Amino acid sequence: MDLYKYENELKKQNYKYIAGTDEAGRGSMAGPLVVAAVILPSDEIIEGLNDSKQLTSKKRAALYNEIIEKAIEYKVEIINVSEVDRLNVYQASKQGMEKCIQKMKSPVDFVLSDAIQLELEIPNLSLIKGDAKSASIAAASIIAKVTRDNIMIELAKKYPEYGFDKHKGYVTKHHLEMLELHGPTEIHRRSFAPVERALYKQTSFDL
Repeated sequence: MDLYKYENELKKQNYKYIAGTDEAGRGSMAGPLVVAAVILPSDEIIEGLNDSKQLTSKKRAALYNEIIEKAIEYKVEIINVSEVDRLNVYQASKQGMEKCIQKMKSPVDFVLSDAIQLELEIPNLSLIKGDAKSASIAAASIIAKVTRDNIMIELAKKYPEYGFDKHKGYVTKHHLEMLELHGPTEIHRRSFAPVERALYKQTSFDL
Protein backbone atom coordinates (compact mmCIF):
# COMPACT_ATOMS: atom_id res chain seq x y z
CA MET A 1 0.00 0.00 0.00
CA ASP A 2 1.14 3.56 -0.77
CA LEU A 3 1.75 5.05 2.67
CA TYR A 4 1.53 8.56 1.23
CA LYS A 5 -1.93 7.97 -0.27
CA TYR A 6 -3.88 9.91 2.39
CA GLU A 7 -1.34 12.73 2.56
CA ASN A 8 -1.32 13.10 -1.23
CA GLU A 9 -5.12 13.15 -1.42
CA LEU A 10 -5.27 15.81 1.28
CA LYS A 11 -2.65 17.91 -0.50
CA LYS A 12 -4.85 17.85 -3.61
CA GLN A 13 -7.55 19.39 -1.39
CA ASN A 14 -5.08 22.18 -0.52
CA TYR A 15 -4.21 20.97 2.98
CA LYS A 16 -0.60 21.89 3.66
CA TYR A 17 0.27 21.06 7.28
CA ILE A 18 -0.93 17.49 7.77
CA ALA A 19 -0.06 16.00 11.15
CA GLY A 20 -0.07 12.29 11.90
CA THR A 21 -0.37 11.13 15.50
CA ASP A 22 0.06 7.80 17.29
CA GLU A 23 1.01 6.32 20.67
CA ALA A 24 3.30 3.67 22.12
CA GLY A 25 2.74 1.65 25.27
CA ARG A 26 -1.02 1.40 25.18
CA GLY A 27 -1.00 -2.34 25.96
CA SER A 28 1.89 -2.25 28.43
CA MET A 29 1.30 -2.98 32.12
CA ALA A 30 4.29 -0.90 33.21
CA GLY A 31 5.83 2.39 32.21
CA PRO A 32 4.48 5.59 30.70
CA LEU A 33 2.33 6.06 27.63
CA VAL A 34 4.14 8.05 24.93
CA VAL A 35 2.26 9.97 22.25
CA ALA A 36 3.79 11.70 19.23
CA ALA A 37 2.62 13.86 16.34
CA VAL A 38 4.62 14.53 13.18
CA ILE A 39 4.27 16.81 10.16
CA LEU A 40 6.31 15.34 7.31
CA PRO A 41 7.86 17.44 4.54
CA SER A 42 5.69 17.67 1.42
CA ASP A 43 8.61 17.59 -1.02
CA GLU A 44 10.50 14.53 0.23
CA ILE A 45 9.70 10.84 0.70
CA ILE A 46 11.14 9.03 3.72
CA GLU A 47 11.77 5.50 2.49
CA GLY A 48 10.95 2.53 4.69
CA LEU A 49 8.27 4.10 6.87
CA ASN A 50 5.98 1.48 8.39
CA ASP A 51 4.14 0.58 11.57
CA SER A 52 6.91 0.79 14.18
CA LYS A 53 6.05 -2.69 15.50
CA GLN A 54 6.88 -4.17 12.08
CA LEU A 55 10.41 -2.74 12.06
CA THR A 56 13.60 -3.98 13.69
CA SER A 57 15.00 -1.83 16.50
CA LYS A 58 17.93 -0.91 14.25
CA LYS A 59 15.64 0.22 11.42
CA ARG A 60 13.41 2.13 13.86
CA ALA A 61 16.43 3.97 15.25
CA ALA A 62 17.62 4.93 11.77
CA LEU A 63 14.16 6.15 10.74
CA TYR A 64 13.75 7.98 14.04
CA ASN A 65 16.87 10.02 13.31
CA GLU A 66 15.75 10.71 9.74
CA ILE A 67 12.26 11.78 10.83
CA ILE A 68 13.69 14.11 13.51
CA GLU A 69 16.01 15.63 10.90
CA LYS A 70 13.47 16.05 8.09
CA ALA A 71 10.13 16.67 9.80
CA ILE A 72 8.61 20.12 9.51
CA GLU A 73 7.69 19.70 13.17
CA TYR A 74 7.09 17.00 15.75
CA LYS A 75 5.84 16.91 19.32
CA VAL A 76 6.00 14.24 22.04
CA GLU A 77 3.81 13.86 25.14
CA ILE A 78 4.84 11.50 27.95
CA ILE A 79 1.90 10.47 30.14
CA ASN A 80 2.90 9.00 33.49
CA VAL A 81 1.48 5.84 35.02
CA SER A 82 -0.79 7.60 37.54
CA GLU A 83 -2.41 9.61 34.74
CA VAL A 84 -2.91 6.49 32.61
CA ASP A 85 -4.57 4.78 35.58
CA ARG A 86 -6.73 7.81 36.35
CA LEU A 87 -7.92 8.46 32.81
CA ASN A 88 -7.76 4.92 31.27
CA VAL A 89 -5.48 4.13 28.37
CA TYR A 90 -7.86 5.26 25.61
CA GLN A 91 -8.56 8.66 27.15
CA ALA A 92 -4.88 9.16 28.01
CA SER A 93 -3.97 8.41 24.37
CA LYS A 94 -6.65 10.77 23.09
CA GLN A 95 -5.65 13.62 25.38
CA GLY A 96 -1.98 13.09 24.56
CA MET A 97 -2.68 13.28 20.82
CA GLU A 98 -4.76 16.43 21.21
CA LYS A 99 -2.05 18.08 23.34
CA CYS A 100 0.62 17.28 20.75
CA ILE A 101 -1.44 18.97 18.04
CA GLN A 102 -2.33 21.97 20.21
CA LYS A 103 1.34 22.55 21.09
CA MET A 104 2.50 22.63 17.48
CA LYS A 105 3.71 25.98 16.19
CA SER A 106 2.87 25.08 12.60
CA PRO A 107 -0.65 25.98 11.43
CA VAL A 108 -1.89 22.37 11.36
CA ASP A 109 -4.86 22.17 8.98
CA PHE A 110 -5.57 18.41 9.03
CA VAL A 111 -4.86 15.58 11.48
CA LEU A 112 -4.61 11.84 10.80
CA SER A 113 -4.84 9.70 13.93
CA ASP A 114 -4.43 6.01 14.61
CA ALA A 115 -7.79 4.51 15.64
CA ILE A 116 -8.80 7.37 17.96
CA GLN A 117 -11.41 9.98 17.08
CA LEU A 118 -10.07 13.33 18.23
CA GLU A 119 -12.08 16.30 19.42
CA LEU A 120 -10.39 19.14 17.61
CA GLU A 121 -11.59 22.18 15.69
CA ILE A 122 -9.11 21.14 13.00
CA PRO A 123 -10.47 18.65 10.43
CA ASN A 124 -9.28 15.15 11.33
CA LEU A 125 -9.64 11.52 10.33
CA SER A 126 -9.22 8.39 12.44
CA LEU A 127 -7.74 5.41 10.58
CA ILE A 128 -7.90 1.85 11.88
CA LYS A 129 -4.34 0.48 11.74
CA GLY A 130 -3.36 3.94 10.59
CA ASP A 131 0.34 3.31 11.21
CA ALA A 132 0.24 0.87 8.29
CA LYS A 133 -1.81 3.21 6.05
CA SER A 134 -0.41 6.71 6.55
CA ALA A 135 3.19 7.92 6.36
CA SER A 136 2.54 10.64 8.94
CA ILE A 137 1.00 8.23 11.44
CA ALA A 138 3.80 5.71 10.81
CA ALA A 139 6.37 8.44 11.50
CA ALA A 140 4.59 9.36 14.74
CA SER A 141 4.49 5.68 15.77
CA ILE A 142 8.26 5.43 15.27
CA ILE A 143 8.95 8.59 17.28
CA ALA A 144 6.68 7.38 20.10
CA LYS A 145 8.04 3.82 20.10
CA VAL A 146 11.74 4.76 20.10
CA THR A 147 11.18 7.42 22.77
CA ARG A 148 9.31 4.96 24.99
CA ASP A 149 11.79 2.12 24.45
CA ASN A 150 14.62 4.39 25.55
CA ILE A 151 12.67 5.33 28.69
CA MET A 152 12.09 1.66 29.52
CA ILE A 153 15.77 0.83 28.96
CA GLU A 154 16.65 3.52 31.51
CA LEU A 155 14.01 2.24 33.95
CA ALA A 156 15.54 -1.23 33.67
CA LYS A 157 18.63 0.14 35.42
CA LYS A 158 16.47 1.14 38.38
CA TYR A 159 14.51 -2.13 38.42
CA PRO A 160 16.95 -4.67 36.92
CA GLU A 161 15.07 -7.78 38.09
CA TYR A 162 12.02 -7.03 35.93
CA GLY A 163 13.74 -7.00 32.53
CA PHE A 164 12.11 -3.80 31.27
CA ASP A 165 14.88 -3.39 28.71
CA LYS A 166 13.71 -6.61 27.02
CA HIS A 167 9.90 -6.59 27.17
CA LYS A 168 9.45 -2.79 27.61
CA GLY A 169 6.76 -3.34 30.24
CA TYR A 170 4.49 -5.55 28.14
CA VAL A 171 3.03 -8.81 29.43
CA THR A 172 5.49 -11.68 29.04
CA LYS A 173 6.02 -14.89 31.01
CA HIS A 174 9.14 -13.45 32.65
CA HIS A 175 7.45 -10.17 33.49
CA LEU A 176 4.51 -11.98 35.13
CA GLU A 177 6.91 -14.20 37.09
CA MET A 178 8.86 -11.18 38.36
CA LEU A 179 5.63 -9.40 39.24
CA GLU A 180 4.55 -12.44 41.23
CA LEU A 181 7.94 -12.71 42.94
CA HIS A 182 8.71 -9.07 43.69
CA GLY A 183 5.32 -7.35 43.53
CA PRO A 184 4.48 -4.18 41.59
CA THR A 185 6.85 -1.22 41.33
CA GLU A 186 5.81 2.42 41.23
CA ILE A 187 5.83 2.26 37.43
CA HIS A 188 3.33 -0.61 37.18
CA ARG A 189 -0.18 0.35 36.10
CA ARG A 190 -2.66 -0.45 38.86
CA SER A 191 -5.48 -0.53 36.29
CA PHE A 192 -4.06 -3.71 34.71
CA ALA A 193 -5.48 -6.94 36.18
CA PRO A 194 -2.15 -8.79 36.78
CA VAL A 195 -0.78 -5.77 38.63
CA GLU A 196 -3.96 -5.38 40.68
CA ARG A 197 -3.79 -9.07 41.66
CA ALA A 198 -0.12 -8.82 42.65
CA LEU A 199 -0.82 -5.68 44.64
CA TYR A 200 -3.73 -7.33 46.44
CA LYS A 201 -1.56 -10.34 47.25
CA GLN A 202 1.24 -8.13 48.54
CA THR A 203 -1.19 -6.13 50.68
CA SER A 204 -2.69 -9.31 52.09
CA PHE A 205 0.75 -10.56 53.14
CA ASP A 206 1.57 -7.19 54.69
CA LEU A 207 -1.56 -7.40 56.81
